[in-house]
Amino acid sequence: MNDRTALFSIGQLARRTGLTVRTIRFWSDEGLLPPTARSAGGYRLYDAAAVARLELLRSLRELGIGLDDVRRILDRQATVTDVARAHVRALDAEIRTLRVRRAVLRSITRRGSTTEEWRLMNDLARLSAQERQQIIDDFVTEAFAGLDGGPESGIAQAMRAMPAELPDEPSDEEVDAWLELAELVADPDFRRRVREMAVAGSAGEAGPPPEPMRSIDSARAALAAGVAPDSAQARAVLDEMVDPSLSPEERRRLADDMAAFTDRRVERYWQLIGVLNRRPPFPPAVPAVEWLIAALRAAS
Repeated sequence: MNDRTALFSIGQLARRTGLTVRTIRFWSDEGLLPPTARSAGGYRLYDAAAVARLELLRSLRELGIGLDDVRRILDRQATVTDVARAHVRALDAEIRTLRVRRAVLRSITRRGSTTEEWRLMNDLARLSAQERQQIIDDFVTEAFAGLDGGPESGIAQAMRAMPAELPDEPSDEEVDAWLELAELVADPDFRRRVREMAVAGSAGEAGPPPEPMRSIDSARAALAAGVAPDSAQARAVLDEMVDPSLSPEERRRLADDMAAFTDRRVERYWQLIGVLNRRPPFPPAVPAVEWLIAALRAAS
């Protein structure tokens, strides 16, 4: 009797393939390796074709392909190529998830995070890109609900502009930006402030940006030099930026218009969105605008 006609017991298959008896018996019980015949004592026997099937079964399992897909291949309901292609897509998604989780853990280690931050980071790391986007979409929808243009307005669309996926190898800055952004939009005070600004903008309370808002270099320089907003030197800077003939009431109104759309955390939101979309960073403008607002009020 040669190998083509020989019949093998499970023990012999185990010695021949290096698999355990338990594994072969399990696969046989699952119908993945049906016996060719039975011995007089009722033991399962397998021929050379079964040995070849077993080798293929083992190879597929070593690639991580699930039993259901293995069964479809062995029963010729699917080709190895079809299953492998689907498996590659699944592995790619898993690898992306693992890379994000690794980056989050690296951020936790670097930041010396608290237990609460650890919980938040862990939760965020488990989210899909769609779920991460939904957090931002819900925030923007709430902020612009019922206003002209609503959540579909240009500024609302810009506020929800997130990359479809974090990069395969997100930088520490990108991971930190996403975590900070998620914390920011979860803050009720921040959400209320954005809503206030959206309502003011929709009502046209401030009109077009005041001239000083479009060129605040002088205010930046004064702030950097430590000029007090209520000083004579500040008044001289103010006269360069604002029409000196404005009445005290007009100066207060201009300051109020600026304040309605000035918030450090809102500016930070835009900076974080920029990091995630890999845009060039921009210098903060709000501190200089705050200085200008204080100078206007001091001169009114």
